[in-house]
Amino acid sequence: MSLYRLARPLLFALDEENAHQLALRTAGIAGLLSAPVPRSPVHAMGIEFPNPVGAAAGLDKDAEHVAGLVALGFGFIELGGVTPRPQPGNPRPRLFRIPQAQAIINRFGLNSIGVDAFAENLRRARANAVIGVNVGKNKDTPNERAVDDYLRCLEVLYPHVHYLTINVSSPNTKGLRDLQSAQVLGVLLRSLRQRRDALRERYGRDVALVLKISPDIDDAAITDIADVARRERLDGLIATNTTVSREGVSGLPHGAEDGGLSGAPLRESATRVLRGFAAALKGELTLIGCGGIMSGADAREKFAAGASLVQLYSGLVFRGPELISECVSAFRGK
Repeated sequence: MSLYRLARPLLFALDEENAHQLALRTAGIAGLLSAPVPRSPVHAMGIEFPNPVGAAAGLDKDAEHVAGLVALGFGFIELGGVTPRPQPGNPRPRLFRIPQAQAIINRFGLNSIGVDAFAENLRRARANAVIGVNVGKNKDTPNERAVDDYLRCLEVLYPHVHYLTINVSSPNTKGLRDLQSAQVLGVLLRSLRQRRDALRERYGRDVALVLKISPDIDDAAITDIADVARRERLDGLIATNTTVSREGVSGLPHGAEDGGLSGAPLRESATRVLRGFAAALKGELTLIGCGGIMSGADAREKFAAGASLVQLYSGLVFRGPELISECVSAFRGK
């Protein structure tokens, strides 16, 4: 039996948010006690990844536990989400486990220490790892000025990251998903690309731009977003964020809580969206599979659907660090 299986009853006896923080604080120890994750290099978005399995945004929102996550053996770490100005997010409780369905609902609401404090944490971490950061707009920033929030985050974080993920798909910030419409998204991505090009000249290094998409979109939206992503020369796309659907958890304790649903019930819809983007983009962008990866077989399904990289969140909560090696092995054997 793995150490995580022994520790899980204790963690699951705690309040979900407290358990999350305890797990992060002890991640470095868990990494030292776990078998090393084998190298399985992947070159994507102009970046050399030591393996294709990453930590999804939401695990370490404030860049306070980078070393611990790196010690677990992830091939890359996506931190955040972070907003330009500090904001508390939604009141607690805002994180709910649904063990019967291997699912989690969160309604954090992009709680953030703000991009300046976040960048200082990241600078102090001096991580020898591939680092991405997920960025969003402040809750009180109207959509017509959202581009300013994303540009601010890009400016501050550019020297410290390998890629930046543009989050327009969280269901927990009112109106944020409206930014996925083709016309609005085109303006946002064009502004970010132009600023990125200027920053590339200033710093003499490149930072990839990645878009994170909702699973709750239809085929027409997939086509429209793919067209915008291609036209604006994005580097990558993450499919997907959490869902507002309650399929798979309806009637279960906490199944009706507001927020975004992740975990096993998300797998099918997230993979459907991933396949749709793979068909629409035909290898022109790097695709990152996220949502419902609870086993190596689930990771293999994402790779088969067109993903070059995958990310874990809920699977790590229910399975522990052994899932990382399992998913790397699935990639090696695909």
